[in-house]
Amino acid sequence: MKITNLSNVEGFLKTVSECKGTVELVTKEGDRLNLKSELTKYVALTSFFKDSKIPEMEVILSEPGDAVKIINFLQ
Repeated sequence: MKITNLSNVEGFLKTVSECKGTVELVTKEGDRLNLKSELTKYVALTSFFKDSKIPEMEVILSEPGDAVKIINFLQ
């Protein structure tokens, strides 16, 4: 799932924590980072999400139902 123009990073990460399955951020290098991991959240907040708005990112969801939660948050 591609996400563009994300401005509420904190709210996004809260929504991710409510997902049942794994939610992975795909880096530019193709690595997958588990966004439900506290360590990854810390690294993501300090490195990847240092700007207040994220122009584009890709996430992979292990549970199809979690896509509904993410989409509802983004609306």
